[in-house]
Amino acid sequence: MYYLYFSTKLSVIKGFIGILSDILGCRISPATIVNIERNCYDKLEAFESGVRYLLKQSHAINLDETGLRINASRNWLHVAGTKNLTYYFVHKKRGSQAMDSMGILPGYTGVATHDFWKPYYKYDCQHSLCNAHLLRELTGVAENSDQEWPKLMSDLLVCIKHQVDNGLLDTELIKKFSEDYDHITCYGMNEIPPDPESDVQSKKRGRKKQTAAKNLLDRFMRFKEDILRFMYDPDVSFDNNQAERDIRMTKVQQKISGTFRSEQGARNFCRIRGYVSTVNKKSLSVIDSISEIFNGNPLVYLLQN
Repeated sequence: MYYLYFSTKLSVIKGFIGILSDILGCRISPATIVNIERNCYDKLEAFESGVRYLLKQSHAINLDETGLRINASRNWLHVAGTKNLTYYFVHKKRGSQAMDSMGILPGYTGVATHDFWKPYYKYDCQHSLCNAHLLRELTGVAENSDQEWPKLMSDLLVCIKHQVDNGLLDTELIKKFSEDYDHITCYGMNEIPPDPESDVQSKKRGRKKQTAAKNLLDRFMRFKEDILRFMYDPDVSFDNNQAERDIRMTKVQQKISGTFRSEQGARNFCRIRGYVSTVNKKSLSVIDSISEIFNGNPLVYLLQN
């Protein structure tokens, strides 16, 4: 039963059946496993709807997406989660069309934590950018240039995180960090050399091409509030690691199985895996929790706290 959330590929099903036959002397047809999986999917419909509703009501959620193959065709797996809940959604698109169909961000009024994937900004909620991604980009610019502002900004973000984690922030310190942030961005503007091709590009139509350093600095100047959201709101995370952890098991599944054989198989996996992930976050037994589904009693109380 533990297998149900792990894979839907026929070869793995046959391997699982072989284990049951060799070790337990229990012979089960592949069709039986498929029917059990579909039955589990159907019984979890209300649970999944409850998770989606609670995420939409949450003050802060984490979001991410990754590629997923169905019959060798490129699809996208979207995840929304908190420290207590996980919801997966598969769609042919990566952007706002998929997010609309997912049904969480439309009308959402809380804080959405994500990487700098612009379709998220279509939604009129508060946003928080993943600072782990930004630290990696700052490191890249620092290693490939002689500019000092990326190192200064990295040190500032890490320092703020340390203060937040230790509960040492007060109004005066927040004001100081905000001013330090502005000083570093101003320093960066003076440090980035002018683009020698700017005069040529100014005569061309369309958006001017900029260096990676200038693009990153522009982001820090334009999205200051979203980058520092974790400093102002203790319920907002510094990074998007929660969503990345939630999506990790699906990447393991892809490495083992390679591709789903049908859209229904992918949907089965997402709903069951979402239930198992939520159970894990509550530190409960996965086997017992799945057994409760077939007893007609999926653990709906997981949604109450």
